[in-house]
Amino acid sequence: MKIGFIGGGNMGEAIIKSLLAKGVARPDDITISDVSEARRDILKKKYRIKNVSSNKEAVKGAEVVVLAIKPQEMSKVLPELKGLSAKQLVLSIIAGATIDTLEEGLGHSLIVRSMPNMPAQVGEGMTVWTATAEVNQKQKDMAQSILAAMGKEIFVSSEKYIDMATALSGSGPAYVFLIIEALVDAGVHIGMPRDMAEKLVIQTVLGSTRALEVMGKHPAELKNMVTSPGGTTSEGLLQLETGGLRSLLLKAVIAAYNKSKALGTK
Repeated sequence: MKIGFIGGGNMGEAIIKSLLAKGVARPDDITISDVSEARRDILKKKYRIKNVSSNKEAVKGAEVVVLAIKPQEMSKVLPELKGLSAKQLVLSIIAGATIDTLEEGLGHSLIVRSMPNMPAQVGEGMTVWTATAEVNQKQKDMAQSILAAMGKEIFVSSEKYIDMATALSGSGPAYVFLIIEALVDAGVHIGMPRDMAEKLVIQTVLGSTRALEVMGKHPAELKNMVTSPGGTTSEGLLQLETGGLRSLLLKAVIAAYNKSKALGTK
């Protein structure tokens, strides 16, 4: 599969790394362009992929064109890519960029819009994606193989779920990292060495997530299994509920969702 990358930032690199690691593509199948020559050179040296300075050259002969740029770069980049062939699939990971915006900017209708998240950088990502009606099954299969290389993926029939995914799984890792950081700091506050607190918290989060996945029980049921009447956990949970942790997380997701929708209207 020939793939042309427009943009070689963290997420662009995460996709390239995953594609090569999973054998979905070979180094000579991948061409990348980026505004930074230094960045292009780093990726070429690291992954032995083709490096070009022109966006038009990067997509020449590509079956899939991956848009891995920042939203503010679209007004410059999209017009440069006009003239894509009727057989070329565009796969966008641009936050907030709607299918209508991409179709208008590119003059092209074969588009997959996706929202991967940061854990894709270690092959544990979660990507939600959708496609225009013009995208055929073979092209959907190509898009799925690219996104699945980064972790798990879910196809949705309606684009409205992409903004929701942006707020939940896209921004979600930052919420989790904040909670992890706070738990580690709490361990230090009560007298535990920081390196010990970090190990305890990281494994606790990993183990809890894995238990939820394997045991197939509702989170509330698993929470109750940890909470003894009148015990230490119930005392801690009381403080979290009193402080409004549940409500704050809800508000955070709603705020991120509204911001994602706003980005798409600009």
